[in-house]
Amino acid sequence: MNDEVGISELRQALRQQLESYRRAGLTHLPLADRVLTFPGTADVASTEPAVNEQAVVELPKVPEVAATLETPSNPAVETVPSQSLFGEDSGGTASDLGNWGELDDAERPAALAKLANRVAACVRCQELADTRRQTVFGIGNPSARLMFIGEAPGRDEDEQGEPFVGAAGQLLNRIIKACTLTREEIYICNILRCRPPMNRNPTDQEAANCREYLDGQIRIVAPEFIVCWGSVAARNLLGTKSSVGRLRQQFFTYGQAQVMCTYHPSYLLRNPSAKKDVWEDMQLLMRKMDIQLP
Repeated sequence: MNDEVGISELRQALRQQLESYRRAGLTHLPLADRVLTFPGTADVASTEPAVNEQAVVELPKVPEVAATLETPSNPAVETVPSQSLFGEDSGGTASDLGNWGELDDAERPAALAKLANRVAACVRCQELADTRRQTVFGIGNPSARLMFIGEAPGRDEDEQGEPFVGAAGQLLNRIIKACTLTREEIYICNILRCRPPMNRNPTDQEAANCREYLDGQIRIVAPEFIVCWGSVAARNLLGTKSSVGRLRQQFFTYGQAQVMCTYHPSYLLRNPSAKKDVWEDMQLLMRKMDIQLP
């Protein structure tokens, strides 16, 4: 009887581990002379008519634009000791992943899975670690041209372990569909990987604690384009105090990615009139990516 209980617990732990790999983008695990394949992710795109939405953010190359990006100083934010992302003996951190895009397509899923394992065990923000159901790492194509960055998981994301799955996520799906893309083509993550209590905004300290993981995801995926959804994402990625309204309709650079900022889908749920602005941003982004819209 005890043996049966032990085997059942082992199987459950294995299923949870494999699920964390799948969410991180890993689809195959090498097993000697054979490969274990996970079931593909179901298409979550909505069949509802397309809705206009948000845009992406990039740091300015033009002096006049650069002047509008004021870097905030946060003297109260403590520096988090750098930790190895790929095992104790790897000697690597998120800032030591090598050059942008150094990993090839075959290496990226495993690198994301290893990083996801470290995130799952993270307790840097004790309040978030004590109240979360699970961490919400990221999901999508490990070699995506386009990365979406939101602010933090909400209740639905905390329950399901995936970013943008609630009402705002369904709206985002329709935006993606209107852009003739699929969710599986994009890599989606957040500034934070744990849900803040009562869905409050992330604190500066929490964002700083989680920044190593965000930087790791960006370096591994090495996207050509990044969209910052909302002011929290724009402020934390670009280090700006400017509003989304001032950042819209222009591209900045972050690493080797071109970045555009637009309103968060949850903002559109409260302010439907802003959908027109988001659609203008997405049209600009699609032209920049050489994607023709109907």
